[in-house]
Amino acid sequence: MILAAPIEPVHGLNAYSLAIFLHIVLFVYWLGSDIGVFYSSRFILKSDLPTPARSVAAKIMHAVDMAPRICLVLFLPSGVTLMALGPFAEDYFPWWFVALVWVAALCWLALVVYDYTKGATALGRIVQRLDLVVRYGLVVVLVGIGAYMMVVPEPFGVQTNPKWLGAKLAAYGLCILAGVMIRWRLKPFGPAFGKLVSEGSTPEVEARIRTSVQTCLPYVYAIWFLVLLAAFLGVVKPGTTAFG
Repeated sequence: MILAAPIEPVHGLNAYSLAIFLHIVLFVYWLGSDIGVFYSSRFILKSDLPTPARSVAAKIMHAVDMAPRICLVLFLPSGVTLMALGPFAEDYFPWWFVALVWVAALCWLALVVYDYTKGATALGRIVQRLDLVVRYGLVVVLVGIGAYMMVVPEPFGVQTNPKWLGAKLAAYGLCILAGVMIRWRLKPFGPAFGKLVSEGSTPEVEARIRTSVQTCLPYVYAIWFLVLLAAFLGVVKPGTTAFG
């Protein structure tokens, strides 16, 4: 199959440059706000700080954490749009498919926002389960397609050796999985921190808070590495035999 020719005007104000700009903005806010969440969490763990100060740190962490959640969701339709405007064009990413991905992503984003703001309600718990189903499904699909693209010589008829794209898809899928693991590890944090605020600090409460946060760190570091890896692959496109 012959690939469509890439859009020529890489520079200047055009759809391709705007798609690149959106992708970069999402990358910057994803990684930057995630580091902000990590930094705020350090103050929550300081048992020598007064409880009101730790509560403020928790509120800051909670507010900032909305940014990486949004960026994670929009990274997928942003990437699909970028590919549709590139050399793969309509042979592989027709515009009806791009529109469908954006609609699906915005629906997923609605689930994420509702879960984040009203997760404690009865409907919020249902939404949370739906969100997890979406995440698990995306992990399987993205990692599966990514592995396929990295193993097969000409996946989906593409002749430009798009192993970099397969690796990028797999990295994104693993980011989603790492986020789910962080969610599971943080389950004891809310009740423990609530007990800290209402009843004061005790060795047991401090241990539960610290364990909950500290066990998330491997997955936090994994997300940072995977996001940087995805950015590197998207810029360098190692091994490709044509512009992609």
